Amino acid sequence: MTSAFGVRDIFVEANGLRQHLIARGAATAPSVLLLHNLVGQARMFDRVATDLAERFQVFALDFRGRGESAWGPHDEYTQDVYVADVEAVREALGLQRFAVVGTAMGGGVAMAYAAAYPERVTALVMNDIGPDLDTGGVGRISDRTDTTPTAFPNLKAVVDYYKEHFPAAARLSDDRVADYARWNVRLSDSGLYVWKMDPAARHVGMGVPEQEELWRRYTSIKCPILVLRGEHSDILSRETAAKMGREHADARVVEVSGAAHPPLLTEPDAMAALTQFLPGE
Repeated sequence: MTSAFGVRDIFVEANGLRQHLIARGAATAPSVLLLHNLVGQARMFDRVATDLAERFQVFALDFRGRGESAWGPHDEYTQDVYVADVEAVREALGLQRFAVVGTAMGGGVAMAYAAAYPERVTALVMNDIGPDLDTGGVGRISDRTDTTPTAFPNLKAVVDYYKEHFPAAARLSDDRVADYARWNVRLSDSGLYVWKMDPAARHVGMGVPEQEELWRRYTSIKCPILVLRGEHSDILSRETAAKMGREHADARVVEVSGAAHPPLLTEPDAMAALTQFLPGE
């Protein structure tokens, strides 16, 4: 399917902004929507999306303020607005039902969307995120966000930044990190590499509901849920993951061996779980 249908860039007007998706796979196949993390973008899913496109029509969304999507008002980088964006994008694409796979922040948005639009979501994958978050990991991400450089002299410096500050990237080769990092930056007129992201979108936890409301949303979800947890995650604890398995009647929890926060979804454990879990029709 990937060779026949290739990789397509799609731009839609949704919720007042021009929003970008990358599509793969056959239009007649069941649909899967991929939602990235706080500082990611759609290209972070290139490898897993290519694999999934053998069975599914796969869409990877650039959240507002990231990648090729337009920037929004600074006070609208909130979970409720992201959920409204997803619904507006769904309508623009003409999708009726689809599975949603969300990594970190994208998993929180996916959870909220599945709770708000149960008739739309066939299955939900929450990748290293839950209603409770470890404060240590949240603090690490906040500290990194507060000290993020605004520009880099070359792409190697961008790669070095990722390998120093992102646990998942630290385990990868420089070439593998460069394959991902190059999509997060652009060469500016000054000759420096700058982020393709609105700085206002970097705020951790902006507009996220209280813990009690998050658990209410989680337990209200009608579709099957797959919870993925990185073995070395400092965001989703083993205890919270286990509780997610207990608190929802149709939830499965899989720990991804060797992974930090968040799993890349290309790990053998993650790919096997996705293959078994995602509905084929």
